[in-house]
Amino acid sequence: MHLQGDMHTHTIASTHAYSTITENCQWAEKYGMKGIAMTDHAMNMPDSPHIWHFVNLHILPRKINGITVLRGIEANVVSDDGELDTSEKLLSGLEWVVASMHSACYTPSTPENHTKSWLKVAQNPQVDVIGHCTTAPFMFDYEKGVKAFKEYGKLVEINESSIVCERTPKRNAVELMKLCKKYEVPVVFDSDSHFCQLVGQTPTVLQMAEELDFPEKLVMNTDWEKIREFVLAKRPDLDI
Repeated sequence: MHLQGDMHTHTIASTHAYSTITENCQWAEKYGMKGIAMTDHAMNMPDSPHIWHFVNLHILPRKINGITVLRGIEANVVSDDGELDTSEKLLSGLEWVVASMHSACYTPSTPENHTKSWLKVAQNPQVDVIGHCTTAPFMFDYEKGVKAFKEYGKLVEINESSIVCERTPKRNAVELMKLCKKYEVPVVFDSDSHFCQLVGQTPTVLQMAEELDFPEKLVMNTDWEKIREFVLAKRPDLDI
């Protein structure tokens, strides 16, 4: 299995990351990829870029080093009601929206509250991807969540960085992948790269997929055309 796109990457605009968008694209090209999503942290993250970073993304060329760049964001879930730290107006001007829970932005409480929050996020039409939902502080009812993610057309992210950095116990990711396989929910395997040489690199996730006999047809970013079709179904005027 080879990834043609990495749908969750960071640049030095998020200051706990270490590479520019150009460097990320240089390495994506070296790895034989076709596209990436540029998804720096939204404003409630302590070291996030200013809102102008996201408003100004339109100045980027569509391709850098031959790599298609989707202009996106990693929005923060901030409440049990699934609220995001981003306005509808801002999200409507972006091309790829990952929604994630981080302890710095949403104080963990109970699995019941986290489940309620994810079910609300699932209903948000501007969200494309449910980001690293397997992290330990934010346990929730995976089965209810996966069913809702399918119902509302969300992609479920299996996040390499959160597993490698041990924010996600491997058993959590395995459980989520089994449920996505059972209910035929499309996923993306993402690096959540904070350094250019890690773009598109998901060896742990790929090994898990092999062990679980996870269907490649459900992994959207092994085929850039699938990503392109997904984006254009919601944003038909884009030139990608």
